[in-house]
Amino acid sequence: MNRRDFLNGLMVGAAALVTSAALRPIRTFAQDAQTPSAQEASSILSVGYRTIDVKGRSARVFGVLQPDGTPGLTLDAGTEFDVGLVNAINEPTLIHWHGLTPPWATDGVPDNPAALLTPSETRRYAFPVGTGGTHWMHAHTLQEQTLLAAPLIVRTADDKRRDEQEVVVLLHDFSFLPAEELLAKVKGSAAHGAMPMNHGSMQGMAGMQHMMSGKDLSDMGMSGMAAMDLNDIDYDAYLANDRTFDDPEIVRVEKGGRIRLRIINGATATAFTIDTGRLSGELIAVDGQGVQPVTGTSFPIAMGQRLDIRLNLPKEGGAFPILALREGATERTGVVLATGGAAIRKIAVEGDAKGPVLGLDLEQRLRPISPLAARPADRRFQLSLTGDMAAYTWGINGADSLVVKRGERIEIAIANMSMMAHPMHLHGHHFQVIDINGIPVAGAVRDTVLLPPMASVILAFDADNPGHWPLHCHHLYHMATGMMAFVTYDGLG
Repeated sequence: MNRRDFLNGLMVGAAALVTSAALRPIRTFAQDAQTPSAQEASSILSVGYRTIDVKGRSARVFGVLQPDGTPGLTLDAGTEFDVGLVNAINEPTLIHWHGLTPPWATDGVPDNPAALLTPSETRRYAFPVGTGGTHWMHAHTLQEQTLLAAPLIVRTADDKRRDEQEVVVLLHDFSFLPAEELLAKVKGSAAHGAMPMNHGSMQGMAGMQHMMSGKDLSDMGMSGMAAMDLNDIDYDAYLANDRTFDDPEIVRVEKGGRIRLRIINGATATAFTIDTGRLSGELIAVDGQGVQPVTGTSFPIAMGQRLDIRLNLPKEGGAFPILALREGATERTGVVLATGGAAIRKIAVEGDAKGPVLGLDLEQRLRPISPLAARPADRRFQLSLTGDMAAYTWGINGADSLVVKRGERIEIAIANMSMMAHPMHLHGHHFQVIDINGIPVAGAVRDTVLLPPMASVILAFDADNPGHWPLHCHHLYHMATGMMAFVTYDGLG
């Protein structure tokens, strides 16, 4: 057996493992819900119910599944995204194709412009899938908290030719409480004068000065004045491919083989740092867009972001945990890469040290493989992110001004004036980071960028996809309480 046959067999086995042990669908789409348009589509996806085991308890969650139970989709770059989406749950829903740049009508934000899918309704989506990348799909409602998300991988011809094994890892934060109750809880605790729920915090005024200098906050002391909040929800568990380290996914790999990790932070309110442990990793893409390789063992990932990390395994083999460390806390999740016969030790769900606080150090180092063409901006906007902890409301000052014309080069300067970090996501476009804390950079092309407290960035993109496009924080509860704006094309009917 050659290496490619070996790797292909592992990938099939891994898919079977995830489907049978981690996903366990209760039901997928009903056969009578398949309309003719769905039957004609190249792929069928069903929003359905699944049962997973978390800390020895059974939990009913959502999923986006193919008819055979496979989560999400893997497509070829340059082909058509041709999908029949079936709503097989007993409430309205809709899916956003995060990372793709579809026509506005198919973006998947409720009533912007398309309505929610009613129970048993099917809708067909057809548009060019675009270039390759690690993307994902998720609800743009509070249903996202109940794991209504799945991978959306677009593979290039070069990806398929490479002699490497792909491992997709979808991260989540999980609660046995419904999202509506979590939201009421954070709003309630804030209204009573307490910082919401978690209170992992950082030094305030010194932190502002540190962040304005562009430095990482993770090495700061904790004494001082007003506190920054890192996590406003303590979750029951943190998942990697629906599992905790009580029962982690074991991915079988080959001695001396090469791995491409495709890591998706699908958590609603939790940032992580990916720790590759004994294996030195090479970061080769962010948000599905290639970057000049960055070598290391520690890579931050905020909500909505994706990382592609290449690993080379030693010839002697072994077991290699890939950890996702919760920001500012001891909890962790992840998967284990293991060669045949390797001893796999038990990994505690809590580590000895808190996970790093996410800053902009890595962002400042990223350089794109395919930057935007050089041209002056036709229009520039100034936004500031605001927050009221007492009311637990979040907002974007300057949001009403975001009107653009097709064909323009747009720059958006965003300053975070709140005491929490915000991963800002723009729909329908990819942007390039061209300034961080007042320092010009030829930064990464991506769709989601983190703004720590008192940080600023400038984003540049070409207005080439008419619509009324959300620009919002990818912390679900910040978005739900006001941190959303829209980039609107002039003359949109």
